[in-house]
Amino acid sequence: MTATLKDFLETCQTLGTLRLIVTSSAAVLEARGKLEKLFYATLPKGQYANMHTEGFEFHLNMDRITHVKFETGEAKRGNFTTYAIRLLDETNESALSLFLQWGKPGEYEPGQVEAWTALREQYGEVWQPASLQSDEG
Repeated sequence: MTATLKDFLETCQTLGTLRLIVTSSAAVLEARGKLEKLFYATLPKGQYANMHTEGFEFHLNMDRITHVKFETGEAKRGNFTTYAIRLLDETNESALSLFLQWGKPGEYEPGQVEAWTALREQYGEVWQPASLQSDEG
């Protein structure tokens, strides 16, 4: 598949409400929202996907993402399946996790799980984005 990360992020808008999670060595930041109204900028440090909402701002250096991985898991609290997309960096660490966000435990928005499953079928369990430079060059 020759899609870029930008293409992938645009298709993620079908996922509905997400829990966006960024983890560092000292902190975890979680925000709830939809990936929508993304805009892009090329800066000296790389090509960025950006989003501004009332509750948070989002800036992702797309050049640092080498793989995208789809994962299912078991909720830490409750007995239901979780659905995640991990954007991995060059050290194979999660730079950003996108979890489908539930209302009541295990109750996802209508069509959410189907949209996640369709993306996994389209891109595969682990996917390597095409370079933006070669796509735009």
